[in-house]
Amino acid sequence: MDSNLPLITVIIVVYNGAASLEDTIQSTLQLAYKNREVIIIDGASKDGTVEIIKKYQQHLYYWITEPDKGIYDAMNKGWRKATDESYIIFLGSGDKILQLPDISACKSYNIIYGNVLIGEKLFSSTTDFRLRLGNTLHHQALLIKKSIHPEPPFSLEYPVYADFDFNQRLYKSGTRFIKDKSFCSYALEGGVSAVRNHKESLKIVNKNFGKRYSLIAKLYYFLQDARSAK
Repeated sequence: MDSNLPLITVIIVVYNGAASLEDTIQSTLQLAYKNREVIIIDGASKDGTVEIIKKYQQHLYYWITEPDKGIYDAMNKGWRKATDESYIIFLGSGDKILQLPDISACKSYNIIYGNVLIGEKLFSSTTDFRLRLGNTLHHQALLIKKSIHPEPPFSLEYPVYADFDFNQRLYKSGTRFIKDKSFCSYALEGGVSAVRNHKESLKIVNKNFGKRYSLIAKLYYFLQDARSAK
């Protein structure tokens, strides 16, 4: 490890992901950026996932397999174990970091983000006003310095969009974000938020930005759905 470079903590959360987990682990261990630690939080898988984790355990900073209350409970566990001054990024089984940003050039920022390839479609992340309406960031290309929120940040009140809630709270607090266009990750299609839950999303918008924005968001979702139906 190069201690002169910021530390990155890659947290992989998985449940019954034996078919794709090894690809994610290998792609993480093969990153050119060596000042990193890898954490795996498994939700008591029964499909061979644990055997795959054990195969790589000497390369892991920490791993555990035990029942949890869903993906955000698992993510909170990983957050708790990450080194305090590290930048944290979350991957699911099948996800991959394609290219990390220039961390040294961005280290004055608490949050660094990039774009995400979802299947064959590129999701262009942004932190403009649209983050008040919907989740314009994906965790596969989002590095957050743990020291700005030492305690686990995800509310289990939101089983689908707890990451959206956290992103909105960071944005609302004035936390500094920077986008590095070279930062890109791959996300396996079909994650927990693949099926839209407008009710939960609107609840989050209303909590963080009030009724006015929740009404605008409702119209925004309607237009998005209409466009997708064409």
